[in-house]
Amino acid sequence: MKAITNSRIVLTDRILTGYVLVYGEKIEGIVPEKLFRSVECDEVLDADGRYTAPGFINIHIHGCGGADTMDDDPQALSVIRQSQAETGVTAFLPTTMTYDFPKIYRSFERIRQAMKADEGAQILGCHMEGPFISEARKGAQAATNIVKADFAKIEAYKDIIRIVTIAPEQLDNYDFVEACQKNHIIVSIGHSSADYLTAVKAITLHGIQHITHLFNGMDPFHHRAPGVVGAALDTTANCEIITDNVHSQPMAQRLVYKCKKPENIILITDSMRACFLGDGVSELGGQKVNVKGQVATLADGTIAGSVLTMDRAVANFRKNTGAALAEVVRMVTVNPAKELRLYDEMGSIEKGKLANFVIFDDDIHIFKTIVKGQTVNGKKQTIEK
Repeated sequence: MKAITNSRIVLTDRILTGYVLVYGEKIEGIVPEKLFRSVECDEVLDADGRYTAPGFINIHIHGCGGADTMDDDPQALSVIRQSQAETGVTAFLPTTMTYDFPKIYRSFERIRQAMKADEGAQILGCHMEGPFISEARKGAQAATNIVKADFAKIEAYKDIIRIVTIAPEQLDNYDFVEACQKNHIIVSIGHSSADYLTAVKAITLHGIQHITHLFNGMDPFHHRAPGVVGAALDTTANCEIITDNVHSQPMAQRLVYKCKKPENIILITDSMRACFLGDGVSELGGQKVNVKGQVATLADGTIAGSVLTMDRAVANFRKNTGAALAEVVRMVTVNPAKELRLYDEMGSIEKGKLANFVIFDDDIHIFKTIVKGQTVNGKKQTIEK
């Protein structure tokens, strides 16, 4: 048995002090400090007044540390999962991009195998971002391999695909959406130029309750043409948001916080291989990317994936909105866990759930990341590209 003492425990609705968190591979309970002496523990971690929260869940990340989900390199996912652990992430969805299907399938195979391994952050499956998108709003994705949505193309991997991003205006009918939903695959609107009515119909009539990186990969909001942004803010759809202050400025983050219920906001990083590597030339989706500070762009100036880390995503949104810490933490724990149908296993600190924790200070700087009861953050690995 292990324990974390002297910490502020982040529950779903409040911060708990004066208690000790006891765990093995799973959470055993939360014990008042005055009763802790009666609990036998082999290892006690003193948090020194820091917060202990459920481990962060990142549902949209392409890469970091010089590695990318699409790399034909058996070490790539290992580097990503270790790097994610450094930022407080205990579980994530490696995210694929618009490539030819043989390359996408090879990535799926690597993800399927990596899900069996116990190292760093857990891999929960994958987020398939493309190739079922709109060329008009492809963003940093290459147009060459964009195709119509076809469930037959992904059926063999329905066991690992957790989210698939589509452009609803490109659908001939909603057969693809229905097939995904029957197989518990979340369908998301993204990289889409759908108008407001098309997007609202997809959300309210066809159950597409997820929006891929709100504001990005879609038409800008206009008072006479609200588009996907308007539909997202005007419905109960769950909205991903990249809170790096580049993809969504602080005011846009405040707007989302005011318009959406907290349970419908999910913070993501959408980070690429350049994350952790600093300024310079990198790559995303087979295209050259220039990175300077927090901004990554293609040669034509298009904003590409981010270099955001989840600890900074939480810190930025908290600062920009004034939201309570427990509320912001839910946006990277409870909300994604519930949407992925994994809330009975993770996403909150409750007896019987996996002992996935992150310990951080008042500025959301990571001290320890714990997955299934084991400390997993150590020296960051990188792959030179």
